[in-house]
Amino acid sequence: MNNDTSIRCLVWFGEPTSIERARLAQAGWHTRVGDVSAQGGGVGIRRGDTVVAMADVRQAGIETLRSMAKLMADHPRIPWLALLSNDTSVQAPEVERVLRASIDFFTAPVDMHRLVETLGKLAGDAPPQVSAYADVPGITGNSPAMMAVVASLRKYAPVDLPVLVTGETGTGKEVAARALHKLSPRRDRPFAAINCGALPANLVQSELFGHERGAFTGANARRVGHFEAAAGGTVFLDEVGDLPPDAQISLLRLLQEGTLERVGSTQSIKLDVRVLAATHVDLEKAVAQGRFREDLYYRLNVLRLRMPALRERADDVLPLAQIFLDNFRKQHDCHARTFSALARKALRDFSWPGNVRELLNRVQRAAVVAEGAQISVADLDLEDVVAPKAGHSSLGLMRTSAERDAVLACLRESRFNISECARRLKVSRVTIYRLCKKHQLVLEDTH
Repeated sequence: MNNDTSIRCLVWFGEPTSIERARLAQAGWHTRVGDVSAQGGGVGIRRGDTVVAMADVRQAGIETLRSMAKLMADHPRIPWLALLSNDTSVQAPEVERVLRASIDFFTAPVDMHRLVETLGKLAGDAPPQVSAYADVPGITGNSPAMMAVVASLRKYAPVDLPVLVTGETGTGKEVAARALHKLSPRRDRPFAAINCGALPANLVQSELFGHERGAFTGANARRVGHFEAAAGGTVFLDEVGDLPPDAQISLLRLLQEGTLERVGSTQSIKLDVRVLAATHVDLEKAVAQGRFREDLYYRLNVLRLRMPALRERADDVLPLAQIFLDNFRKQHDCHARTFSALARKALRDFSWPGNVRELLNRVQRAAVVAEGAQISVADLDLEDVVAPKAGHSSLGLMRTSAERDAVLACLRESRFNISECARRLKVSRVTIYRLCKKHQLVLEDTH
């Protein structure tokens, strides 16, 4: 609690309006205008005072933004908020640095009720929110990595700016995109998820932006594209790095000007849609190699959300596995109810190269083949993950190169008889097939 002489001060780097000042004063906050060019930026903390800083980028130029980002980095112990306009036109990297350093975002016109409420929580008027997942649809887990994801989702959802979601295949990038949409003011409007890598190269423009009748052979009628169909809502472009050059140009125009042109038309259509994009490839490298437009990359990469690999959130593996099993049981008749102790150990110890998607597939397969109430390590095909005991597989402790040599030697000794090889190595046949695929071994004796 503050003592009688303490004050609540919001250091505002920018130009607060008279209405904003008056509303803050009514809530007991003193507003002081900061100067990013001054020594220390004018952020001073008197013992017992509550100080919060606001990075107002509505009218800020690039140099001011850079100074602001540096000031935020120099004062990490002070809670920073950010304020943007819906048509922020400054370059994305500078905006991104400011937004990443802030704990919450606001867009003009400012929701003063939410701002005052947020300031009150920072001042200790309300207890911090305990459940990070209460209203984040589709997100499960309590690991530090996922708590960071949830915090970013809450920050990014209300801000009407593009988000680039990165991460390995199977980490749940589309799940995150859907959560962003459902937490945003656009939640009641359409959400369109498009896999750019699955679109035929000659039809990408038509699929995304639509076409007019007669625009090309087979275009017998006007077609509305995915963007136009999602007007007012959100479009999620998965594997955006696979877009061909002409589609990249059209997407850039949409992000810059808010307009599109159907194939075969010269008429611009004004469109209000939020764009989310995802990729598992290094877009920076693609830009350097000339495969992806640099200006489009900066337009998409305003806000960035990295989905962690499952091996980075080990505490979430068992709860996720049980959720997947429970959901499967609701739709299918199966004996399995839980996992054996050895299966739980294997689930925790496995590296999960396919991430959450691989976990889901293994659990569903195990639920089908399991004979009893408990799913075994064999049902999961993870015998080689468990530390070997006498009479058990010795593959689990081998390094990758030794593992490949051992499997290849055994295949040759057994004349490429999979069953015999599995018997000698004390693993399942499925494991032998998986190891052959992992090490690119051809299942026939050519020697």
